[in-house]
Amino acid sequence: MFSPRLCLRRPLARAFSSSPTSLPSLPPPPEWRKQFPWVTLTRRERAVVKNPDTARALARAFLPSNTSTNDRGRVVVEAFPGPGALSRAMLELPSSSLRKLIILEDDELFLKHLKPLEEADPRVTVVPMSGHDWDTYAHIQEQGLLKDVEIAPWEENSLPNLHFVAHLNHNVKGEQLIAQLFRCIPERSWLFQYGRVPMSILMSDWVWTRLSAPPGSVRRCKLAVVGEATADIREAVDPDYLAPYDDHFHPPGPVGKGSTSTRKVGQPMHAITSIPYAEQIIQRGMTDQWDYCLRRLFVLKSTKLADALNSLAPGAKTLIDALTSPTVPREQRVNVNKKVGALNISDWALLMRAFNNWPFKPQELMITDAFMSEYD
Repeated sequence: MFSPRLCLRRPLARAFSSSPTSLPSLPPPPEWRKQFPWVTLTRRERAVVKNPDTARALARAFLPSNTSTNDRGRVVVEAFPGPGALSRAMLELPSSSLRKLIILEDDELFLKHLKPLEEADPRVTVVPMSGHDWDTYAHIQEQGLLKDVEIAPWEENSLPNLHFVAHLNHNVKGEQLIAQLFRCIPERSWLFQYGRVPMSILMSDWVWTRLSAPPGSVRRCKLAVVGEATADIREAVDPDYLAPYDDHFHPPGPVGKGSTSTRKVGQPMHAITSIPYAEQIIQRGMTDQWDYCLRRLFVLKSTKLADALNSLAPGAKTLIDALTSPTVPREQRVNVNKKVGALNISDWALLMRAFNNWPFKPQELMITDAFMSEYD
């Protein structure tokens, strides 16, 4: 059901038809520096597609025509589009691929270039609200903008005709957002109340390497574990196609100097699509428990699990027996001499089962001290 990534190579001119004359055009890329000054801090932490050919390639990769939802067309919620190069590229697709486009943007400069799309194409609704705010998604539901979304029950192993597309902001809020979105999957909350909604997201190399980090790697973190547990995540286009950064994105680089430069605008970009698994390792109602254990243990990710267990609660070392006892089937045992950062998804699932069955586990799973952030 999930096609391999679209490996694109230049030139693209023959691959896509020219833009429809009915869509209001954007300034040519060489003029973006003047037309879209990235003077505010908020804009400096955003990177959006500027190259129209790149936008078309991404639109085709994010919304391929050979999917089970193709016959009824998709309802796309697009967040953080900037002036809308990718929005315009998606609108070049036929209604059999794109039934409706709901654009979420609260920057007045960009809204001037997005609002005309409503007049040019009846499929478009521009909502002048931020994709970071949960109230925004409640608003589009209350306004009836999702009334033609066809719910696809998870048990039927099918996808709804709803698709989320976004340029992820290059700041802590952007990282918080993607972590929260994956956290919503097992709870079937947010847009996932409609089913296994695909998400197609443009993100920095910093976030991608954390999301895709395998066990044992330096960047293995809570986000990687939750992502691996909840969704099939793949790159939608070859990352080499999106390089060099300045050929495709605005504002221009290069990245800044210093230890935090890998998190700034201007680094390599990745385009990914994730589709939630029909069967979830993290059971509904257990997300807080996973969140608690992952946060506590990843503080000590270079420590052996046996030595890190007491960070969960006093006496938690007794879980070693539940994970290693000869009475436990071999395939259900965990090597507690592994470092926390080296645990694979099966290890985490078994550990979480043992923690859940532990009669002395904490009843309050909120972490109130500030010894770690969401992304350590």
